[in-house]
Amino acid sequence: MDYQKVGFLSGLEIHQQLDTGKLFCSCPGYLRTEEPDYLLTRRLHAVAGESGEIDAAVEHEAALKKEFVYQGYRDSTCLVEMDEEPPHMINPLALDEALKLALLMHCEIYPVAQIMRKTVIDGSNTSGFQRTVLLAHDGYIETSFGKVPIATLALEEDSARQVSKTETQTIYKLDRLGIPLIELATSPAMNNPEQVKEAALKIGEILRACKVKRGIGTIRQDLNISIKGHDRVEVKGFQDLALTKKTIDFEIERQQKDLNAGKTLGAVRGPLPDGKTEFQRPMPGKARMYPETDLPLLRIGRDHLNLLKKHLPKLKEAIRDELKKRGLSEELMLLILDGNLDEFEALIQVYSKDANLVAKMITLWRSEFSTKLKKTSQEIESVLTERVLEEVLEAVNSGKITEGDVKSVLLKIAEGAPLTSALQVEKVDHNVLEEEIAAIIREKPGLRPNAYMGLVMAKMKGKIDAKKTMEILQRLTGSL
Repeated sequence: MDYQKVGFLSGLEIHQQLDTGKLFCSCPGYLRTEEPDYLLTRRLHAVAGESGEIDAAVEHEAALKKEFVYQGYRDSTCLVEMDEEPPHMINPLALDEALKLALLMHCEIYPVAQIMRKTVIDGSNTSGFQRTVLLAHDGYIETSFGKVPIATLALEEDSARQVSKTETQTIYKLDRLGIPLIELATSPAMNNPEQVKEAALKIGEILRACKVKRGIGTIRQDLNISIKGHDRVEVKGFQDLALTKKTIDFEIERQQKDLNAGKTLGAVRGPLPDGKTEFQRPMPGKARMYPETDLPLLRIGRDHLNLLKKHLPKLKEAIRDELKKRGLSEELMLLILDGNLDEFEALIQVYSKDANLVAKMITLWRSEFSTKLKKTSQEIESVLTERVLEEVLEAVNSGKITEGDVKSVLLKIAEGAPLTSALQVEKVDHNVLEEEIAAIIREKPGLRPNAYMGLVMAKMKGKIDAKKTMEILQRLTGSL
């Protein structure tokens, strides 16, 4: 595919939930599985906007005469979600996380911002609109293909969660409605699928550096695609980055067929498992935003931004460099970066002499014990907690045990031994150890020190200091 010849352009829109509680009320931001306490029923009506015209997408949806049912809970859903009470002031924790993301992406931040209402046409909000505030603009991220411009970064409330859908009725849960959501849009400046994929991964890395929710459904991605002469097509809910090139190629071919048939209109389309897309609805009109009259202007001071700059999280590349300086192997670095960084940083404050030891404790050894004892990783982690690991490392610091004892101590704890008894490491007397080593050397002369070490370990059943044992072996074998 000659992407330059067809005039291919692409942009990304990414929606990421923040883990800070809801945006315009104090309700918790977690999802429910129980039966709802009550139901609300609403319908969509097509009315003219401030311009005097009815939005084409609204008209299309209203003509379907759908019924929208909302499931709520008395202890985690309030009148704000039901659109029976004005919104509360914006969540300051969510606002700060959004501003941190804007700073990490080199965006210009608006000193004054207006919270807006954005028309919603699929029934996913009880009010018929979604509150959103544009916070930043004109940023960028770096890729191997050059900079990708970040056009806008907004903070908005997430929609209600769809439970089921028929041709005439859609059922939503109100548990997700109002969870803070970052809406980030790149400019349509990417001109090959590889750059699109790399940009998506880079943005994902930056998002995960901040306080965001993890797991299925917490991040949603839309892919904008156009070729010369054709309007933008939005592939809504595009998640599988492995299908990036395939989806783009299929969509280019489809748009080329449109052009041959004299069609140029864009649309919202949904992704299919084979990389193709299907029509969902016309593109929404541009005039679907109007001010939120229940909330004041949002003022973002320079002093506050300067304070946030001092506490920006480190990105993965910078963390990798720091781990490398600490002497971690590539394998351990990858394991630490894959969800173990917070625990590693806490434990390295307790014992900074050997970063590899700390890394192995929370990655390789836990996994090894899980296999050896036929326990789940969760069961192992519930016993070898961060606090237990801290106490073991404190015992190394105080000289109660050695670094060489740590793995056997942790194994005993994983097997069920109390921490105090596991730390009672029995050691062979130095003189006795030297006599035993000398006897083994006489019995099997000519071996290398490492081979003798294995024999000594087997005979002493781990009741030795590995470092001291190796020093004796090297001295007695003359291999110093």
